[in-house]
Amino acid sequence: MSNLAPETVSPASPEMKYGEREIAEGKLITFPNPRIGRRYDVNITLPEFTCKCPFSGYPDFATIYITYIPDEKVVELKALKLYINSYRDRYISHEETANQILDDFVAACDPLEVTVKTDFTPRGNVHTVVEVRHQKGVYSRSQESGVRSQE
Repeated sequence: MSNLAPETVSPASPEMKYGEREIAEGKLITFPNPRIGRRYDVNITLPEFTCKCPFSGYPDFATIYITYIPDEKVVELKALKLYINSYRDRYISHEETANQILDDFVAACDPLEVTVKTDFTPRGNVHTVVEVRHQKGVYSRSQESGVRSQE
């Protein structure tokens, strides 16, 4: 028989762990597109997305799919991972999740085209998939004024 005591988990400390700090500070970072002028697709799958239901507080799990055609900038993947992880403790609907990721992605790298698809794990016999798109230079309805404006 071993004289070693079993490992115990120490109580949570107020000190933030390095991973939590990176996630909290996480923002989308870009770098110059190495092939400006060439149209090519970048497909990214993020299978470990989590957030919280804004109504029940229950965790929601999803796979996020991002497909984009870069213009002048490309998104850095580690920064994208940390950004996605920042949703972990956030209370947000499935619909707002997809739209917020799209808005932040467009603001960071201004791609020619991007599609964000959120495929949420079924809960309570309901399976939700939300898909949102952005295309550079295409007109869309302004939410504030109700008039058509160029993005």
